[in-house]
Amino acid sequence: MKKEINRDEALSLLKEYNQDESLIRHALAVEAVMRHFATLFGEDVEKWGIIGLIHDLDYERYPEEHCSKVKEILMEEGWPEEYIHAVQSHGWGLCSEVEPVHRMEKVLYTIDELTGLITAAALVRPSKSLLDLEVKSVKKKWRDKAFAAGVNREVITEGAERMGMDLNEVIKETIAGMRTVAAEIGLKGNL
Repeated sequence: MKKEINRDEALSLLKEYNQDESLIRHALAVEAVMRHFATLFGEDVEKWGIIGLIHDLDYERYPEEHCSKVKEILMEEGWPEEYIHAVQSHGWGLCSEVEPVHRMEKVLYTIDELTGLITAAALVRPSKSLLDLEVKSVKKKWRDKAFAAGVNREVITEGAERMGMDLNEVIKETIAGMRTVAAEIGLKGNL
């Protein structure tokens, strides 16, 4: 029998393995963006959101085993293979050999890094908000390699190509998804 996964269970598991507030805010941002893209593509919003929420489940406790330890954890919890594969695929080429092949996996692979860049771009604005952040502002910061230097721009570019979408469109939709949780992730700012 296949285990049904719900958001409350996923959030509880995330918080069991992660106490760092910035990691939890990142998980909430990725969840929101995954839900947004699932809606755009007519996919399973709940499933996409849950996978976004737990994508970095093993990162805080097992940084050296990121994307591999998560398989062991989720298998022990009885999670479906499809969820496990999706989570592992977000680190493809960085810390995982699991390639993102399904649409959901390609989106996760792309927007994981992109949410970091967008967060950094919002935080340097006078408003410190996502609500007035535009694609052109993100693209300007994109070109400054010293800005958010830890963000792998090649992954984002390759991911957008894999998704079959223009990079500006991916950025626009990622911002839109993040705006839905701006307050929860500390990016509502002073607007």
